[in-house]
Amino acid sequence: MKKGINQMIILIHKPYKILPVSLLLFISSLHAQLPNDISYEEALKITLAAQKVAIDTNSTVNIAVVDAGANLKAFIRMDQSFLGSIDVAIKKAKTARYFNMPTGELGKLTQPGGAIYNIELSNGGLVTFPGGIPIKNKNGTIIGAIGVSGGTIEQDHYIATQAVKTILDE
Repeated sequence: MKKGINQMIILIHKPYKILPVSLLLFISSLHAQLPNDISYEEALKITLAAQKVAIDTNSTVNIAVVDAGANLKAFIRMDQSFLGSIDVAIKKAKTARYFNMPTGELGKLTQPGGAIYNIELSNGGLVTFPGGIPIKNKNGTIIGAIGVSGGTIEQDHYIATQAVKTILDE
């Protein structure tokens, strides 16, 4: 058997399936940060900005930031915030990223008779009321999303919108 990178094999876990190195390298690259992904520093900055707006508006909320792949990147649970809002904040952020639009705008399309009525039942559960906003960089590329939950929907939307502006102020 000729030995070369394309012919090299690696044994992986039981039941000892043989995978080419190129597939193994691809799998390991899935853990790498995407080129248009929000950085940890940006996610932290937006999350802390949202917390400040929440404090300034006397709101007690949960704040989630997801990356471009809709994976949780940063999270704050303010003292005394609702336990149920933890999951809602995360789902608002994921929903905003999945559809690249504010969750409140998506919600308008999900009403009875709407073009995508009942879509909330997909993707492991979506949230289609205000509080989720896509995060764009200065070039307009979506790099993640924020979800805020625990206040009124108006407060959640306001907090998320104000926080997202901080990344553009750099």
